[in-house]
Amino acid sequence: MTTYALDTNIVSYFLKNDAVIVQKINEEKDKQNRFVIPPMVYFEIQCWLKKNKSKNKMEIFQRIYADQGIGVIDKNVLDIAVTERLTLQKKGFNIEDDDLLIAAYCINHNLPLVTNNTRHFMHIERLKILNWV
Repeated sequence: MTTYALDTNIVSYFLKNDAVIVQKINEEKDKQNRFVIPPMVYFEIQCWLKKNKSKNKMEIFQRIYADQGIGVIDKNVLDIAVTERLTLQKKGFNIEDDDLLIAAYCINHNLPLVTNNTRHFMHIERLKILNWV
C-alpha cells in the first residue's frame, strides 16, 4: 500500500472535478492506496474555499481528508525545512515557504508528493515528485 501526499493544485483539480485527476485518485483508491493532506495544503485549500464561500466543494474536501486526517508540522518537519532552505540557497534557488513546508512534510514522512507544479519542487533532491496531470 502506498500513501500519497496531495499538493494544493491536485486537490484543486479534484474539487473542480478534473476528469484525469478524479480517475487517477479513484484508481489508486481501488488499489487500496491512501492519500494525506499536508498541513499547508489544508491551509491553502481552506483559505480558497472560505474566500469563495463554496459549501459544496468544502464538503468534498472534508471527505478527502476524513479518512487520513490532516498532517502535523512538528519539529522534525521544521528542521528539514531549515536544512532544505539552506541547501537550496547555497545552490542559488529559492522556494516559497508554503512549498518548502509541504516538501519537508513529505520528506519527513517519506511520502511522494503528487503535484502539477513540479518546477516549484524540482530542486529538492530528497523529495519524490509525481505529476498525474
